Amino acid sequence: MSLPPPLMATLLLAVTTASCVLAAGDDGGIAAHPAYADAVGTCGPASAAPAAGARRLEEYDGERIVDITHAYRPELPGVGPDGLGPVVFQTMSMANGSFCNLSELRMVVHAGTHIDTPGHMIQEHFEAGLDADKLDLVVLNGPALLVDVPRNTNITAEAMESLKIPKGVRRVLFRTLNTDRKLMWKKAGDLSYVGFTEDGAQWLVDNTDIKLVGVDYLSVAAFDHLISAHVVFFKNPDIIPVEGLKLDDVPAGIYNLHCLPLRLVGAEGSPVRCILIK
Repeated sequence: MSLPPPLMATLLLAVTTASCVLAAGDDGGIAAHPAYADAVGTCGPASAAPAAGARRLEEYDGERIVDITHAYRPELPGVGPDGLGPVVFQTMSMANGSFCNLSELRMVVHAGTHIDTPGHMIQEHFEAGLDADKLDLVVLNGPALLVDVPRNTNITAEAMESLKIPKGVRRVLFRTLNTDRKLMWKKAGDLSYVGFTEDGAQWLVDNTDIKLVGVDYLSVAAFDHLISAHVVFFKNPDIIPVEGLKLDDVPAGIYNLHCLPLRLVGAEGSPVRCILIK
């Protein structure tokens, strides 16, 4: 439905002028959304936050659908000790006299539950335009296997071999010690997280048909193999890492996986909403 020209002009003017006056700061004068528990100086009053006890659903339809995406909250882990910080900022508020509520999103594309594209670590792929808009939805949607990695190791070649993942399996979610340690629930980045080593990544490429590699922390590669393991995966532009998955309390087994990234033209990564259907 198209808006009448006068209303469209009014809306555009409102967006560009932002009708509430906010204290200037590092965020350019737009304050954190009032939905954040500790939001200060927001457009709306404190009462704009969700009611006490409001619950975000993690399972739907009698537990048939499981959301394995982390909510974008300021306490998500980020670089350094202070976490990701606010990503949603309210620029207009009906509680403050505006004719609508309007929010703005500001975040790096590799925060929270997200995907990497081949151009994240290989410049030739980036220059070739292999961006988030060109990711293969066939790879991102379909049957997937959730496995538990031995808890005393990174995802090495030996660990991969021990999992005995059958040929023909194209999507695997690797649950590791990261989930047990609840690293995605701690705002300080932790470089001791579990991820793929270079030889583990190479074993996967050489011995399996896996095209979607899901992990439970912010990087598919262990910190000591941060570049080399990524490069092994991205030499094959058909492999898609999905990082930062929420695999707490989900039984291992076979599911239908659905992951939908944003169509960010030119971006080497994207936030992604991922669900499992039993």
